[in-house]
Amino acid sequence: MAVLRRSDTGEIRVTCYWIALGRSLLARIIVASQNTILIAATAVLISVIVGGTLGLIAGYRGGWIGDVLLRLADAIMTFPSMLLAMIVLFVFEPGVTNVIFVLAVSRIPIFMRTVRAEVLELKQRMFVVAARATGASTGRILLRHIAPMVLPTIINLAALEMAFVMLVESGLSFLGIGIQPPEVTWGLMVADGRNYLGSAWWLAFWPGLAIMLTAMSLNLLTNWLRVVTDPVERWRLETEAR
Repeated sequence: MAVLRRSDTGEIRVTCYWIALGRSLLARIIVASQNTILIAATAVLISVIVGGTLGLIAGYRGGWIGDVLLRLADAIMTFPSMLLAMIVLFVFEPGVTNVIFVLAVSRIPIFMRTVRAEVLELKQRMFVVAARATGASTGRILLRHIAPMVLPTIINLAALEMAFVMLVESGLSFLGIGIQPPEVTWGLMVADGRNYLGSAWWLAFWPGLAIMLTAMSLNLLTNWLRVVTDPVERWRLETEAR
């Protein structure tokens, strides 16, 4: 898109934007939404699977295995997620796979420590003691008895972490070390439009608004899931409604 502008001296200047390639802003936002949400969802899913499995093992087995896993999680959590991602992506080539990998690794300790805390409390309950007394294997106890009890907490945390991961990915793309063209994400669109804030503010405004609304929606979804999956919260709301 080219815009003709007349200066104070009467000289006509032509301002060309990157949208001159004929790409629709709405179409790019839609495509960027697919990439942004897919990257965040994939990273969170990997974190849930790996972190949840390690949390089940660390919480149920305990001993030196639990201590080693806990110290490993503490070592990863000493680095802020954004800083860790910047270091890894600066050393290796930025791309979709590397972004997903580094974001997933940075969130694994969150799920591992949460699941471990839940398992430490659940393994003392009567139904787990009864299953152990009947000769049930460790795998059966973890998968059939403990994992379903931990699942609601994991779902709530995953929705909340997805919003955080999406913001981190947008920040990395904005800094130029995340997703690279020709791929596009909301953060990359904001970075492309920041040079034209004075003359074409909408190039950065609409992708930024999409990031804000999506993050807000995920936080609201987390609150709703917490009420739906927690019988105590649901009973409290029903009692107040009466």
